[in-house]
Amino acid sequence: MAFARLSLRKTVTAAVAGGTAILTWTATTGTATAQPVSARTVSTGTVSTGTALDRQALARTLDAVVEAGMYGTYSSVRDGRERWQGAAGVADVRTKRPVTPGMLHRVGSISKTFTAVAVLQQVARGRVDLDAPIGRYLPDLVPGPRGQAVTVRMLLNHTSGIGDYIAGAFPSLTRGSTESVDDNRFRTVRPEELVRFGLEAPATGEPGKDWSYSNTNYVIAGLLLEKVTGTDAATYITRDVIRKAGLKNTLFPRTPFIPGPHSKMYESYYGLIDPPRDYSVYDSSWYSTAGAVVSTMSDLNTFYRTLLGGHLLGQRELAEMLRTVPVTDGDETFHYGLGIYAQDLPCGRFWGHDGAVIGAGTFSLSSPDGARQLSLGINLMKYQRIDENGNIKDHPIDLALGTHILQALCGPSTPKALTQLPFTPFPTERLAAKTR
Repeated sequence: MAFARLSLRKTVTAAVAGGTAILTWTATTGTATAQPVSARTVSTGTVSTGTALDRQALARTLDAVVEAGMYGTYSSVRDGRERWQGAAGVADVRTKRPVTPGMLHRVGSISKTFTAVAVLQQVARGRVDLDAPIGRYLPDLVPGPRGQAVTVRMLLNHTSGIGDYIAGAFPSLTRGSTESVDDNRFRTVRPEELVRFGLEAPATGEPGKDWSYSNTNYVIAGLLLEKVTGTDAATYITRDVIRKAGLKNTLFPRTPFIPGPHSKMYESYYGLIDPPRDYSVYDSSWYSTAGAVVSTMSDLNTFYRTLLGGHLLGQRELAEMLRTVPVTDGDETFHYGLGIYAQDLPCGRFWGHDGAVIGAGTFSLSSPDGARQLSLGINLMKYQRIDENGNIKDHPIDLALGTHILQALCGPSTPKALTQLPFTPFPTERLAAKTR
């Protein structure tokens, strides 16, 4: 989930004209051309991480993220029974209040994993058929031929062809302005309205053919969940996913405020917001079941470990969740399942998701057995620069983040500092930004 649905060309023009242009991989909406979709299960593979956690290297590489320009970041790493948590930088640039490892954080599209688990629980109970058309369950919401062509599975793996709602909900973004983002800070919106914006957007392809990341898919999934359970989606996910996983600091906020210790969340928005502005207070109805969850990095590790360990879904449903489609951008970059993806690092394959809301980014990956894990949050978004041709240039923050991620997941084989990224951090956002 990210408020980044705008024309890159228009934004580049506006930002460069203003003197500076800052961009990052936080755009989680947009399209990417995939090979003809033939769903398959990706082998979980093995992970070679060397020895136990190097705490000094983890602290050093996290500090380097702040030295590269990030305001504040927090990280939680696990290797079997060994754990490390760290934080670097500030939670408030004015008061210099420091960040701490256990701060609550808006985790954006990582919420999609929670929503997918909830829907798959209904599959296990026979209330939902993954390959049934969504029109069977929500004929008034997705009517006509589209409702008969788009299946539940296509919603969850982003092959529905349904456009994102962001441009319709925040129209100023298409003009290179963040005015509508500010105007809607305290406005509550119904999920049905978000779906309407998405259905009115241009289709991104024929159902089942191309992979295209759309927050609308997961708002529809939340409404499906409400239809078959008779329960508010946030209430159901809290009871049957969050609490079942034993998470103590994970919730759907009911007000624009985060109810606990948290960092401010700063957005530069391609240089259009200068200096970056705090958006930690925002009505979460705009994120809905696509991105509204608030959590901590430690809780995210627990969640993915519990999920991959088979404690939230049955064996059959978990296998369906890990059944993926390839996502390509010239070269295949990762494999998307049902609300979760597989990403290959130099030391093996990891599962998880990334997420963004305006001002906050999150990245969470776990080894297939949940033994080696990283969850990381940052509080400054869209900081990269773009050149006069509109090309995204890697920022030193990107390389510092990549170094910390590899140190956390791959261990001692990681160089002290990367000169280029051997993998794509935050792949859904980076891929979407490149297609603008």
